[in-house]
Amino acid sequence: MAALAEEQTEVAVKLEPEGPPTLLPPQAGDGAGEGGGGTTNNGPNGGGGNVAASSSAGGDGGTPKPSVAVSAVAPAGAAPVPAAAPEAGAPHDRQTLLAVLQFLRQSNLREAEEALRREARLLEEAVAGSGAPGEADGAGAETASALLSRVTASAPGPAAPDPPVSGASGSAAVSGLATGPAAPGKVGSVAVEDQPDVSAVLSAYNQQGDPTMYEEYYSGLKHFIECSLDCHRAELSQLFYPLFVHMYLELVYNQHENEAKSFFEKFHGDQECYYQDDLRVLSSLTKKEHMKGNETMLDFRTSKFVLRISRDSYQLLKRHLQEKQNNQIWNIVQEHLYIDIFDGMPRSKQQIDAMVGSLAGEAKREANKSKVFFGLLKEPEIEVPLDDEDEEGENEEGKPKKKKPKKDSIGSKSKKQDPNAPPQNRIPLPELKDSDKLDKIMNMKETTKRVRLGPDCLPSICFYTFLNAYQGLTAVDVTDDSSLIAGGFADSTVRVWSVTPKKLRSVKQAADLSLIDKESDDVLERIMDEKTASELKILYGHSGPVYGASFSPDRNYLLSSSEDGTVRLWSLQTFTCLVGYKGHNYPVWDTQFSPYGYYFVSGGHDRVARLWATDHYQPLRIFAGHLADVNCTRFHPNSNYVATGSADRTVRLWDVLNGNCVRIFTGHKVQWIIQYGYGMLSKHLKI
Repeated sequence: MAALAEEQTEVAVKLEPEGPPTLLPPQAGDGAGEGGGGTTNNGPNGGGGNVAASSSAGGDGGTPKPSVAVSAVAPAGAAPVPAAAPEAGAPHDRQTLLAVLQFLRQSNLREAEEALRREARLLEEAVAGSGAPGEADGAGAETASALLSRVTASAPGPAAPDPPVSGASGSAAVSGLATGPAAPGKVGSVAVEDQPDVSAVLSAYNQQGDPTMYEEYYSGLKHFIECSLDCHRAELSQLFYPLFVHMYLELVYNQHENEAKSFFEKFHGDQECYYQDDLRVLSSLTKKEHMKGNETMLDFRTSKFVLRISRDSYQLLKRHLQEKQNNQIWNIVQEHLYIDIFDGMPRSKQQIDAMVGSLAGEAKREANKSKVFFGLLKEPEIEVPLDDEDEEGENEEGKPKKKKPKKDSIGSKSKKQDPNAPPQNRIPLPELKDSDKLDKIMNMKETTKRVRLGPDCLPSICFYTFLNAYQGLTAVDVTDDSSLIAGGFADSTVRVWSVTPKKLRSVKQAADLSLIDKESDDVLERIMDEKTASELKILYGHSGPVYGASFSPDRNYLLSSSEDGTVRLWSLQTFTCLVGYKGHNYPVWDTQFSPYGYYFVSGGHDRVARLWATDHYQPLRIFAGHLADVNCTRFHPNSNYVATGSADRTVRLWDVLNGNCVRIFTGHKVQWIIQYGYGMLSKHLKI
């Protein structure tokens, strides 16, 4: 036994998430984060041990991979922990040991399983069987108890409380806590949570409160809040909805169906109108079996509802719950809510209404403290050649021309560096091509010819109408110069129209291209096949409705996203599909090119947004954090940030460099965030 106590056995299997190749420099926040295991607790006997399993997930949304560690450590020279009597704790010890062996078998840790079985002298049939405590004989139970006394950490005094289960941690632990030297074989509970496990998520609702008192508890709190001062009533009223949801789910989970139905019918009408869609989904959960696999229920459990309350209002609530001894509501507040307490005057009703409404409440103040470079990048210096009409000279009669008044530089970019702009080389951006420089020169010339808007000079707006769209128009995009329109349809096609007299033409075949003089000035016109000229081109390739479309800034490429879970890159020179990007597991609702091209972003039903590069078939970044579908995606004009709108009624701003969420905007009351805002409407303006 002394030799065994000096033995140190450790088996560890650790799998990191497989990160996609990236063109961006690696950052500290982009790696994989590791979940913590149990801790070693050394008692007066000197023995310490730990059996732990955890999972690690990539910081940019990588798939969580299990990381399992099994260790039994005892310092050399320490006295072995005395085994408990077989009559007292042998059945419980043997059952726990069998559970550990089964866990090792499920994790494919054969060597650790065999080593532990040899120490316990157990047969494989006993592990494969039911493992009932009554089947253990005296010798086997004594051996199991002795082995567990070496694996389990002993500590004097009462056991430390288990940490709360957090659905976002993604960790799993099999921990043992001893209550004292008298019972060294007592082992704590086994909790396994991965992605997250439904049973672990639901276990928090296993309360023993009186179901008939739930209505009285809620009514008492409601009466207290409604009778409080006006300055506190608006803040405390935020508690109604999250408390109502968790009390109802607690009744359903504990199979008090009649009480849950009565509770829902009595108080669901008191909730705010913008929660009605969520309550409609909640009303369908009437049995415990309905809760397993329900996304709405998991959203409530895996993310704490965030409330911002002043310190005075919070103290008032705490004092009331303590005086009434309302432990049921107080437990829900501590377990399922995150109360962000601030010093100062309580907020008014208007201030609160401007921020609430999302699926998880407001955003934590810590989530919006990162520095954001919201300025624009410095434009490259391009010399604009003067037009002939602007050059001074003599006319035919030999008289000098009159000098024209200096034009107002409307829309001209400042040559100074914006102090709020990110560094020019913060992320690698593509260099400007000659065609891009020509486009910028044309834009600058048009800018100088614009007139100042006013009451007497209003802008003209150009609207495009799709007639007889029997295929079901589901997506649309317009180029910056309003020369092309692309539409995605429910019949899985993408159609491109030319809205100028210039028709759409494809590049000639390879045999014909070899006959063209490449040194000619009009080579770009000669490579086009006039036989293919038409106002409409139809692109085939998707196998489901097309929900997103986006032109590249140079108008040479087109992106489309579909229900089939893919994003396709189309060439507008050959009108063929170049690449199909596969990464989403569900429909992709939107996609958009970066203002500088090369990068693009997509978002879909799998609740994540992905950053891509046109020359990589795997995503460069995965932005995970939304609690519902990502419906729309947009780039910041400086291309360093991506904004995503979700059905969880929040907008998140993501840093392209490291994949972190730097801003969370709340306040939307409707589920679908409209993506065609001012930025999209500005494409249709002709000034």
